[in-house]
Amino acid sequence: MSLINVTNLTFAYDNSYDNIFENVSFQIDTDWKLGFTGRNGRGKTTFLNLLLGKYEYSGSIHASVQFEYFPFHVKNEELNTIDVIDEIYPDYLHWELMREFSLLKISEDVLYRPFDSLSNGEQTKVLLATLFLKENSFLLIDEPTNHLDRNARKLVSDYLHAKSGFILVSHDRSFLDNCVDHILSINKTNIEIQKGNFTTWWENKLRQDNFEFAENEKLKKDINRLSKSAKQKSNWSHKVEKTKNGTTNSGSKVDKGYIGHKAAKMMQRSKAMEKRQRAAVDEKSKLLKNIESADSLKISPLAYHKKQLAELENVSIYYSKMLACTDISFTIEQGERIALSGKNGSGKSSIIKLICGENIDYTGVFRKGSQLKISYVSQDTTNLQGNLTAYARNNGLDESLFKSILRKLDFSRVQFEKDISTFSGGQKKKVLIAKSLSEKAHLYIWDEPLNFIDVISRMQIEELLLEHSPTILIVEHDNEFCKNIATKIIEL
Repeated sequence: MSLINVTNLTFAYDNSYDNIFENVSFQIDTDWKLGFTGRNGRGKTTFLNLLLGKYEYSGSIHASVQFEYFPFHVKNEELNTIDVIDEIYPDYLHWELMREFSLLKISEDVLYRPFDSLSNGEQTKVLLATLFLKENSFLLIDEPTNHLDRNARKLVSDYLHAKSGFILVSHDRSFLDNCVDHILSINKTNIEIQKGNFTTWWENKLRQDNFEFAENEKLKKDINRLSKSAKQKSNWSHKVEKTKNGTTNSGSKVDKGYIGHKAAKMMQRSKAMEKRQRAAVDEKSKLLKNIESADSLKISPLAYHKKQLAELENVSIYYSKMLACTDISFTIEQGERIALSGKNGSGKSSIIKLICGENIDYTGVFRKGSQLKISYVSQDTTNLQGNLTAYARNNGLDESLFKSILRKLDFSRVQFEKDISTFSGGQKKKVLIAKSLSEKAHLYIWDEPLNFIDVISRMQIEELLLEHSPTILIVEHDNEFCKNIATKIIEL
């Protein structure tokens, strides 16, 4: 066991408006299985890069271990997998690699296939096996679940459960719960560490939020009471002061010294009340510092004139005579929230392309309602560029609505001026989701929309789908999300 000590860490990117981290201090035990969470753009990947020494910063990071980052950059994906592994870690022992392969259920024959011929899930598992061969290193694992199907996520989660000595960035609640024993969270104003899994951390956070809300309400009442009292005392002192130049009811002259003294005392009490009020306001400003803004999202689905929007009956899809999927049958009816589930390569994206109207070879019967409006969220964010104003205009969106949705998804106003190509992976996906939520459609089709999306935003999207019940077909490997929102699951 050893410690990683972070002391007074402060960092901002060049030409940035504000610091990402400011005087942050904490300790990490290198034996921990540490889950790393926080909203998109808060600096999770930036912090991992600081540990790796990629940027200059003020403060200090002291560690007696080496850091290794996942995913590895593979320079030449056309090489056989065994050569890719050799480039990453030339000192590995074959029997140790086979031990890790066995735990991850990878067959040995993938070593002798080109790396780029492996599925995304196979590539992830091969690179994870290579990562855990590196002894005496603290491992920085950045979102390994993206593009992993549900079965692969469970397998990788069980694999990590048996390991230790890592920071794991993930937004999949079930995945985190199964394989971490501490949570490192980047909040609005600080970084904190708690013992336990994600669910434990979230329950503690809700308790703290509720406490702060209660304290805030109490302070509001106190401030109102103090404000009324201070105003009343001030009015009294001014009334008394005015009597200095008058007479008593009996006609005799007033004692100006006595009244002046009384008015001064009342004014002093009034000033004291105002001081207490200002102190209360200052105290109030310290509260709610880490409560995340998670305003309700809205969607405006169109009602279709028929109950059934689409139907597939014994559909098989082909690419260049290669079978992508076979004998698929299901219907999409108004108000249904359908989760399309299955292993990577089972044909989920092919079915989506068919429904969206792409020219695809298929057999069987496919029916789609006439004049059906579809709003589509793609997996791919690589072509996003330009600022949000231009993006809204080019896509025929109501700019005000589009940006208000992004604000609710934790975008700062500063972000609106930046080029979308510089956004984090999660922020890019939020752009696509906000575009879809801005569109009026009969059917929403989302292909792996939650890759890179933070947990709190996932919960917002869950609440949206449950409250407004749009007709939606969704491919998503987050088990908790699908369990919560789906009215029907289609297993391929």
